[in-house]
Amino acid sequence: MSDRSVTYRRGFKTRTAMGLCIVAGLLIPAANISANAVSAPKSTTPNIVETSWLEQNLRNAKVRIIEVSTDPGLYEKGHIAGATKFAWHTDFVDPVNRDIVEKERFQKLARAAGINNDTTVVLYGDKNNWFSAWGVWIFKTYGIKDVRILNGGRDKWIKEGRAITPIPPAIQKGNFTATAADLTLRAFLPDVVKIAKKTDKTTKLVDIRSADEFSGKIFAPAGFQELAIRAGHIPGAVNVPWSTAVGRDGSFKSRADLKKIYADAGINGTKKVIVYCRIGERAAHTWFVLSQILGYDVKLYDGSWTEYGNSVGVPIKNPSGTVWGKG
Repeated sequence: MSDRSVTYRRGFKTRTAMGLCIVAGLLIPAANISANAVSAPKSTTPNIVETSWLEQNLRNAKVRIIEVSTDPGLYEKGHIAGATKFAWHTDFVDPVNRDIVEKERFQKLARAAGINNDTTVVLYGDKNNWFSAWGVWIFKTYGIKDVRILNGGRDKWIKEGRAITPIPPAIQKGNFTATAADLTLRAFLPDVVKIAKKTDKTTKLVDIRSADEFSGKIFAPAGFQELAIRAGHIPGAVNVPWSTAVGRDGSFKSRADLKKIYADAGINGTKKVIVYCRIGERAAHTWFVLSQILGYDVKLYDGSWTEYGNSVGVPIKNPSGTVWGKG
């Protein structure tokens, strides 16, 4: 094997070889580095990039990489070269109010990450890109024009043997200017109540939680603190768990497969769609699939079940009969 085709990494140390360049503690083939133009990602959708494409664009001045992982310490142990860490629970949401991050704070964070108005932003994370999808939703809400997801996320990158580094990047401040929040991407409690009470028949509602959460058999996934008084789902919702959209390696299934999965549940793009889960993060994954891959008109109800399940005077469905936590 030629040394021009090798990426060297031993622990967190690197060594030089002919035809290689150092990138934030990594050695990558110089022949693979693009310093200017962003080439078209090899994917069925322009909002997804493959691991090979990202590896070839690690030094592309027009590309900025953001890691959004749920497990603490992952970024510090090692991340994709040049990636900046965003913490979903402080950087993408208001840490006091139950709301998304304010425009001014988001703009400040984006600039600190080196993002300009013409930057291609690539997000990735653990757990099959749960919170990186949430990040895409936030970035689009505030007017980022070109934001993409790394197909398969952090796990796929590492399983393929691609290099990571613990070295934080030195970043030049960007000039991104955030727009007013685009509320066409977001749904609120009154929107879903209209569906539950059948006063809105133009919108489909998709609950992306597990079948047991949907039925009310359990209040929350194992290991998560319960935040809602009632269990069950919003009347009128169909249940399509988010995980049905990805393959074994965490990559998105083909567009044809995805189209069939949701069409079988009555979601075919002929009506508007609202997606929800427990706190909004898993639903963002389905929002990405339906809106960015299939091109449907979709809103994310980020209040999700923790808001709806605690609301007074709204109807619920609970096939398991566990209202108030008792069967």
